[in-house]
Amino acid sequence: MPGSPVTRCQSHVFHGAASGRPGVARIGNSRCQGKTFIELMMVVAIIALVIKIALPMYQNTVLGYRLTAAGNSVAAAIQQTRYQAIMNGCYYTIAFTTGSTTYQVQANLQSPPTTPPTCAFNANGSPNFTNAPVIYSTQSAGPVPWTTGGGISLLSSTTLEFGSSGIVGLPPSPATNPLTPCSPTCSFQLSNGNATRTITISGVGNVKVTSP
Repeated sequence: MPGSPVTRCQSHVFHGAASGRPGVARIGNSRCQGKTFIELMMVVAIIALVIKIALPMYQNTVLGYRLTAAGNSVAAAIQQTRYQAIMNGCYYTIAFTTGSTTYQVQANLQSPPTTPPTCAFNANGSPNFTNAPVIYSTQSAGPVPWTTGGGISLLSSTTLEFGSSGIVGLPPSPATNPLTPCSPTCSFQLSNGNATRTITISGVGNVKVTSP
């Protein structure tokens, strides 16, 4: 008796009888081809579903890293500006503005710069602020970016002022020392749309970056 057919893609193979006659093959199996196409479409659908689930997670992870980096950058800029006020013995301000990813440093330094630095005051004794570099005489006095990635924003505009003693407060400052310090702290927030980082500055210049 002839053997039962064994189905393979693209062919039917019939085994020979017990007498040892060779098998007979018949080419062509459209039913197998149809199954292969369906399987391919299922694989494509699964890949698309995985990408749809994974992409938002990846984007949120990237934005989380950017938010952390931006918070650290802002904290470093505040500390550096305070250090410059102490080193040069003049008033400094640092301004962060909503809608912008840069900050602007100003100081009541004499222009052009002198060595040692000379503080400039108005006729009423108030500091005469002009744009200043973050590091005295070594950088541009223009705005400095606090983040280079997209998706990070400042929730409220904030300007901090630093006295030569290292005290940190909010403008407007008094005409002369002492500067009224942040009481007990000054703070503002950065956001990536999903999470926030709070920048907190004490009156004596301690800076912290925290998440809710």
